[in-house]
Amino acid sequence: MKFSVLIVDDEPLARQGVSLRLQPHEDMAVIGECSNGQEARDAILERKPDLVFLDIQMPLLSGIEVMRTLPPDQTPYTIFLTAFDEYVMQAFEVHAIDYLLKPIDDSRFNAALQHARRVLGGTQAATYQERLRELLTQDANIPVPAPLREFSVRTGRRVTFVSVEDIDWIEAQGDYAQLHVGSKEYLLRESLTYLESRLDTGSFLRIHRSAIVRVNRIVRVESRPNRDCVVTLANGNLLRVSRTYSHHLRNLLRNGSLV
Repeated sequence: MKFSVLIVDDEPLARQGVSLRLQPHEDMAVIGECSNGQEARDAILERKPDLVFLDIQMPLLSGIEVMRTLPPDQTPYTIFLTAFDEYVMQAFEVHAIDYLLKPIDDSRFNAALQHARRVLGGTQAATYQERLRELLTQDANIPVPAPLREFSVRTGRRVTFVSVEDIDWIEAQGDYAQLHVGSKEYLLRESLTYLESRLDTGSFLRIHRSAIVRVNRIVRVESRPNRDCVVTLANGNLLRVSRTYSHHLRNLLRNGSLV
């Protein structure tokens, strides 16, 4: 028996990682990939996958919002992809919902896939659906820690502490992130998606799948013919704003947060 699989993540490398790990499993057929929540919702309703690997933090709709907006009879079996901290992870564990913590561990991936097979085979379907309904209807006030104020960056035996106040912008480097602080750069062993979930949303803005900027470093915004736009930072850096994330920037302009 073959099962159809949809992969949803705003990070291309994360989608590729799931797809590559699925290749040896002949009973799993990838039928599509999505980069944001709205695409995921449309694809689920249209293609009706058996299993969805679903990221939590995404543009337009989060993974949880995607699930909440689906009709009950069209809610697929789901393995969440997440970089959430321990408090949120405990919530998933209580409800026994499968998840994969980024960066993905191969043995954990195989264990989650094996559990999905049992669910898809019908032996645990009723229990799974009940626990999923509990997750989607539970009180949303899960304890969330305060936004990050400082990073500790290890280089060899040296640890450098970087205040978020000093960061100009953050750039994706594969599964890691590079902090741009004036003329200095620091490589951090965290994904951009994780950092987006832990930074103060009033101070930092995701403008591209590969870039987060500190809002008060933006000095100019210019539109481009292809509907993208470019921001100029105080240090002179020019960074492209993709259409996927441009609505966040437009909201800041509309609310007068950028002048």
